[in-house]
Amino acid sequence: MATVQLTRETFSDTISRDGIVLIDFWASWCGPCRMFAPVFEAASEKHPEVTFAKVDTEDQQELSAALDIQAIPTLMAFRDGVLVYRNAGAINAAGLDQLIAAVSTEELGRQVAEAKAGGQAAQSAEGPTA
Repeated sequence: MATVQLTRETFSDTISRDGIVLIDFWASWCGPCRMFAPVFEAASEKHPEVTFAKVDTEDQQELSAALDIQAIPTLMAFRDGVLVYRNAGAINAAGLDQLIAAVSTEELGRQVAEAKAGGQAAQSAEGPTA
């Protein structure tokens, strides 16, 4: 599955979907962002059950500011509409696979469902060590 481009208008609808949404915040002038882009794109092909999205921080400055994006690349993961991971910095393919596995666990799914039912935030998935 190819990545989708998010805007201020499409962000909320995209993250509120059931399932996993990974978002890469990037800019064209950012070297680490350009290095991470093929890793992110390859993962989108490998994991069609996950929604992969990108936010161009230069084009979507209002959205980036609202989400307090201070460094790029920044990667966010949402599970059933709940933010479960946020980290600045590029990661390698193995680290991205570890992140996807962590946010895909049944245990995290249960925690997210409980948090949504109780109106609380879910525990974050542990990020990759890469």
